[in-house]
Amino acid sequence: MFGRLAPFVFLPLVLSFFSPSAAEIKTLKITSDSRPIILFEDFGFTISGEVSVTVSDVSFSSSSSDELFGFFLVSDASLLQLVHDSEQPNQNPAPLPSCALQSPYVEPLLTFHEVVATPSHNFTKVFKVHHPDEYGLYFANCVPGALVSMTVRTAMYNTRPDGTRDYFSVGQSAVPSTYAFFSVAYFAGLIIWAYICFRNRLDAHRIHLLMAALLLAKALDLLFAAEDLHYTRSTGTPHGWDVLFYVFKFVKGVLLFTVIVLIGTGWSFLKPFLQEREKRVLVIVIPLQVIANIASAVVGETGPFLKGWVKWNQVFLLIDVACCCAVLFPIIWSIRTLKETSKTDGKAARTLAKLTLFRKFYVAVIGYLYFTRIVVYALRTITSYKYRWASVMAEETVTCAFYVFMFYMFRPKERNEYFVLDDDEEEAAEAALREEEFEL
Repeated sequence: MFGRLAPFVFLPLVLSFFSPSAAEIKTLKITSDSRPIILFEDFGFTISGEVSVTVSDVSFSSSSSDELFGFFLVSDASLLQLVHDSEQPNQNPAPLPSCALQSPYVEPLLTFHEVVATPSHNFTKVFKVHHPDEYGLYFANCVPGALVSMTVRTAMYNTRPDGTRDYFSVGQSAVPSTYAFFSVAYFAGLIIWAYICFRNRLDAHRIHLLMAALLLAKALDLLFAAEDLHYTRSTGTPHGWDVLFYVFKFVKGVLLFTVIVLIGTGWSFLKPFLQEREKRVLVIVIPLQVIANIASAVVGETGPFLKGWVKWNQVFLLIDVACCCAVLFPIIWSIRTLKETSKTDGKAARTLAKLTLFRKFYVAVIGYLYFTRIVVYALRTITSYKYRWASVMAEETVTCAFYVFMFYMFRPKERNEYFVLDDDEEEAAEAALREEEFEL
């Protein structure tokens, strides 16, 4: 029994790792699927919440009763009770039903019997939620091995006092305004950064232009995310601007890792060239980030109802973690080089000052990556559905703090220890650059 209930436990947990609960109006086509349980969506309802499910083009390869195929809702509290009872069958006064549709802990919505009974084989059922909670919308196939095909249109929403619909789960309503707030903050930061670079233009380097591009991409990413989510919340469907959201999300991700790698190697500050191993890091990290961002866009447009959804998301999560680990190597190499230089260089004080800056930057990068990859996911998992916006707020706050730290530490400034090259360093850099050009 627990084997058939395993998706109840693991799918919502994995779903919380990748996207907030925002239920759009979706039309999904399932073909020859034999899974016993399919999760369509998680959604937090108020007392005025409703679920609409439209099923058409139904077919199933079984002679069993059509009442053994159907949709149901189950709350988080009932889900835990259902799993608990299934693990301790001997303590139950009555045998547990083998079909989830017959469980006393779920709210049945409709079965294939109702769909097949209509002449058009197109059936719509609207269910009013009377108890506020977070519910999962599931499809149950209680005939082992039976292949099911169907087209499903789902819509979950809460009704506002004025009669309009809110297609966002409880706890996610504040997300668009959160993104809008931080977008304004990044645009303000871009203006300040442009002023600092202009005022200290003699000390500005090429990396500062790339950092400005990163600020612009981050601000636009949040702006289009806020606009797209606001539109989806009101209408239940995204529109053309979500393409721009994915474009700038992709550009922002690539630029962020590129800037971290280039700063970590000292490019444009300590030397005008990259070593071969540092180039290899960029060659590895950038394509991986391209894959991770494309995967993120695909995940945002699909859902856990797809076969292999959990497996592929685990792969994409590993890719993201691999990128996070890879960007740390150039910083470690730079710290090691400076540490060795400080032992032999007569100007050890300056070298040690640079070493201190590298260490601070290294700790900041580790803290940022750990928080946004681990702590935020933990917050999404343990926080009540009513306060899921808090994980978004925490992630954006820490990200903004990391940007402020990085931009302040490596701002264009006269006599900044990180920027200043002594004569030996400058001659060595020029010689290495000439040698590299000669080899090419």
